[in-house]
Amino acid sequence: MCNFAAFFYTAMELRQLRYFLRVAETLNFSVASKELFVTQSTLSQQILNLEQELGQPLFERNSHNVMLTEGGRMLVPLAKEIVFGSESCKQQLLDLKDLKTGELNIGVTFSFSSIASETMLKFLSRYPNVKINVQYAPMSELMDKLVKHDLDFVLAFKPTARYTNINSEVLFKNSLSAIVNEYHPLAKQKTVTFRDLERYDFALPSRGLQARHAFEKIIDGKNYSFRVKVEINYIHMLFRLIRNTQYVTVLSESTVLNEHGLRAVLLDEPGNDMDGCIHTLKNSYLKNSAKEFITMLRQAAMLL
Repeated sequence: MCNFAAFFYTAMELRQLRYFLRVAETLNFSVASKELFVTQSTLSQQILNLEQELGQPLFERNSHNVMLTEGGRMLVPLAKEIVFGSESCKQQLLDLKDLKTGELNIGVTFSFSSIASETMLKFLSRYPNVKINVQYAPMSELMDKLVKHDLDFVLAFKPTARYTNINSEVLFKNSLSAIVNEYHPLAKQKTVTFRDLERYDFALPSRGLQARHAFEKIIDGKNYSFRVKVEINYIHMLFRLIRNTQYVTVLSESTVLNEHGLRAVLLDEPGNDMDGCIHTLKNSYLKNSAKEFITMLRQAAMLL
């Protein structure tokens, strides 16, 4: 059922509350105006109008800083409830049109590129009028966007840290693997250990990416000596390097699914499991388009 709380605040425009929330988040009128695609003077005037309507300042301003007042801090959760409630009503009404319109915002970590792209093609062929916005980024960044309602769901591996406000449904089981090109001496092996890999040069995903974190967690406290020659935060550049050298990288097995010329060799090491998950926000309305896309993802995962 729609949350109609916003309609009881007839004196305040939703636009003013959206502006207020963006300034409250950035604490910078210049940055907020750019993100909202309005002039700084327009933003300042709208905030001033809201403050006059409420009869109290919401921000303390000086030449160097912007800070929330006590009233501003109190308004933040109320404004979020109103704005998100309004958006929820609007989205639920759009969903009544049997997915003939609307937008779907998906966060995807690099390891999920293949399954996400295949499912997207299938989804768009069935629902061509639904616009899909895909954001590729590290998991921590995507989880922040999910919490802020900027994304409908996230495809990423199961996090090591616990997010109390996020549901994580296991989509498929996966393992950390050594990734090499098809002509590499290891390409025909079924498994490999870290001791076996010490003789090769490494090109690793950058710190902060999930595969790198899993790699470091496994080797922590152990006496390995790896020759790390390159660190890259762009997965396709890493693929290109592996295809054209004898370097080894460490990624999840699913990362190289359908990647020509690359082989995944299972790491025979304890703790190398990486569960692929669908992450959604708890106690939050999930669009029909998101539900349908997730259903298609589950079907695709069964074929992995």
